[in-house]
Amino acid sequence: MIRSTTLVSFAAFLLSTTLSAQIAFGGHPYGDKAEKRGMPPAVAVHLPAVDVATLMQEDAARAAQGIKGPFRFGFEHATNFTLQNSGSWFTMPNGDRVWRLQLHCPEALSINLQFSNFVIPEGARMFLYNEAGMVRGAFTAQSNPGHTAFGTAPLEGDRITVEYIEPPAVAGQGQLTISEVIHGYRLLGKSNDRSFGDSGPCNVNTICPEGDNWRQEIRSVAHVILGGGVCSGSLINNCANDSTPYFLTANHCTEGNTTNASWVFVFNWESPTCDSTQDAPMDHSITGCDKLFENPPSDAALLLLSSTPPPEYHPYFAGWDISGTAPDTVHCIHHPSGDIKKISSSYGPFDAQNVDVGNGPADCWHVPQWDSGTTEPGSSGSALWNQDHRLIGQLYGGQASCSNNVNDFFGRFDSTYQHIAQWLGACGDTLNGLDPELVIPLTLDAGITSINQVPRNVCNSDSITPMVTLKNAGQEVITYANINYFVDGAILGTVPWYGSLQPLQTTNVDLPAIHMASGLHQLHISVSNPNTGVDGNPLNDEDSLQLMVNSPGIQATVQLDLDHFGTETRWTIATPEGFVAYSGGPYTNSPNGYTANVPVCLAHTCYNITVTDDVGDGMCCDYGNGDFRIIDSGGDTLLEGNGSFGFSVTDAFCVNWIGISEQAGASGMQVVPNPGSGHFTVYLPPAAGATDLRVTDALGRVIWTGRNKGPGRQVELSLEGLADGCYLLVAETGGQRTVQRIVVQH
Repeated sequence: MIRSTTLVSFAAFLLSTTLSAQIAFGGHPYGDKAEKRGMPPAVAVHLPAVDVATLMQEDAARAAQGIKGPFRFGFEHATNFTLQNSGSWFTMPNGDRVWRLQLHCPEALSINLQFSNFVIPEGARMFLYNEAGMVRGAFTAQSNPGHTAFGTAPLEGDRITVEYIEPPAVAGQGQLTISEVIHGYRLLGKSNDRSFGDSGPCNVNTICPEGDNWRQEIRSVAHVILGGGVCSGSLINNCANDSTPYFLTANHCTEGNTTNASWVFVFNWESPTCDSTQDAPMDHSITGCDKLFENPPSDAALLLLSSTPPPEYHPYFAGWDISGTAPDTVHCIHHPSGDIKKISSSYGPFDAQNVDVGNGPADCWHVPQWDSGTTEPGSSGSALWNQDHRLIGQLYGGQASCSNNVNDFFGRFDSTYQHIAQWLGACGDTLNGLDPELVIPLTLDAGITSINQVPRNVCNSDSITPMVTLKNAGQEVITYANINYFVDGAILGTVPWYGSLQPLQTTNVDLPAIHMASGLHQLHISVSNPNTGVDGNPLNDEDSLQLMVNSPGIQATVQLDLDHFGTETRWTIATPEGFVAYSGGPYTNSPNGYTANVPVCLAHTCYNITVTDDVGDGMCCDYGNGDFRIIDSGGDTLLEGNGSFGFSVTDAFCVNWIGISEQAGASGMQVVPNPGSGHFTVYLPPAAGATDLRVTDALGRVIWTGRNKGPGRQVELSLEGLADGCYLLVAETGGQRTVQRIVVQH
């Protein structure tokens, strides 16, 4: 079915986002490097141990009853820690006053906090960090606008430190009260298999093909952290189409919970790969909301988020249907067991029922079984969409799981609407979703949104097989388009695409193998001639990327002996032209330091490795004897670095031209000086006869040729005009060849 598209001006959207939705604003605390700054240890508070076995049994009993939320991951310790009665203060040389408090929850997997009083004056900031050096913040006056309560997402470890920094100009104006410390006994989303986190293996990541027709609705769904429990929910549209951040979830998630000003809503927590699952940042978050209405008879809760998600979150406001018509097919997008975002689908049939699965009777849509995926505790509150991409309910409960995938119940949105119409407005039985990114109504608009399956470094291969994502950003169904691909500005081919791409949908298009010589290349993909016509918006027609082809490639290892403060260390390997082939760090802190080994595949060329230290004391020597090196697969050291530097050090190194054999009779060629500024003398071996010479660069391009006819064995080589880097001198005589790497270094 073709959906009509609701269009709004981008200016109206910007006017609706006058308050920043970002809760963390970056920067660095003082106390994570307390030892270096002469600060005393933070005062520690040790909270009681938690009976995890009993908590797990209680959770299992709730799940067996069909209760799907909130999914409990942590035990909530009631506390009353303030700037006055806990922690300690320290004054920095610049006059900043620093308050720190360390919280210890024995054997906790994570810790998160609820603040009943959170007043941060302008210029002050708060951080959280753990012993591994992971930092959250800075949290500022703009982190929870309009509220004096606050909440944080879980931070791994059984010890975290809260740090509040107050400049002299606002001394004494800050107020903090930590009212709850949540001891995490489940670690959300930390596994490498398909069942990432605690959810079952039948669940499907939203990035998988099952999510291709639901990309907009996926953007509306958030992971909701309510103290020690989690649920799911969705942004929903209103009749004014004005981006007001109304949010729908389940009543049984919110009822009785009065800490809504400190709830955390995490958007876009999605695996970047289908299988296996990978973790993703949880930094697209908003703290706080107002409860507008809770309705037990349909198990619905309507919230108003503290601020509108900003454009970089790519929010989508779901459309809805209050006709009461049973759906043909349904989809559910959710965070089962507090896991990374999943999508489930069912093809019915569906019926309306009034049921009680442990939270009181509610008018529900009955999903008898899931044909793909399932729901679990933590999915509570997630929206149910019909075949027309309109919301018709939110998850109440049920027995469905990967091992028993039957019977789920969703509170009916048509029963809820009459109670919340004062906020959503009256505009008929159906309302389409709102996508603020749609600015200009275009009839025909094909776009390339991404290039996939192309590694930044191609190792031991001379070809790539890209897959591109084609999007229909217009209002007309696209049935044909040309996909053009270029390398280094030259067109190599065109692939015609045929299909039926609905408005706002995407599809993946596989391109044939593209062969390239070793070296640095620019890959460029464009779309043209949609429906054999003219594209109305050329600005989104193309995408490009750089890649390095290493054929043959040299397998090597970047080895870093880190000091105690691995969180300070980062590194890059780049070509002299500035292409960053690899990067790494920061790492975790360790009381004794440790060795990090990072495999890399390098081309036969020269590189620069740059190692940086955030504080400016290098990797050596007051806090460990750190250094670094690069070792090839044969055990040869390509570079030996020195960890004694300030903020950064850059060292050049060249990869050996291995894999090209030197033949008898031509061996023994010497080049001096090497490295040299550009003028070299080549000494050929005594047995060499007439010899052809050539110099090539890292891309295989011939930049100098010559011939020595004899009888002398000495050849003058002038390369003064070349840029610094590695070059290859090839000498051929009598069908035999020798190769010598030469380095130009002015």
